[in-house]
Amino acid sequence: MPVVKIHVLKGRPPQEVDVLLDTIHDVVVASFGVPLRDRYQILQEHEGSHFRALDTGLDIARTEKFILLEITSRPRSRDAKVGFYSNLTRALQARCDVPPSDVMVSFHINSDEDWSFGMGNAQFLTGELDRHSRPGLGHQH
Repeated sequence: MPVVKIHVLKGRPPQEVDVLLDTIHDVVVASFGVPLRDRYQILQEHEGSHFRALDTGLDIARTEKFILLEITSRPRSRDAKVGFYSNLTRALQARCDVPPSDVMVSFHINSDEDWSFGMGNAQFLTGELDRHSRPGLGHQH
């Protein structure tokens, strides 16, 4: 948690996809203080004819490197989200050669009872995550 859906145009080689996914996860961990093994990512590749991303009238140039992230998460502070946007664009430009103009993010916020990580339990509600979180990993409620 959070769950990160990444939408891209088809055509990136597997090694580039690996770096992209690792970069996004590294920024999630650093920005939100989630444990390293708290990684849930879905990459969806789209044909160009099935993917449109304009600029909402902001004169933002888009290229074939455009990435749309949909992030489902527990509530995060305004500062944490704003920091995430900045950290993400810097990291994607440095590690993946994706310009900041090609990065769009949308958060979908939910609450503790909206998560089950398996075994039919709501681990945020039962406290199981607190008991299994290792110190120093930045587990955040």
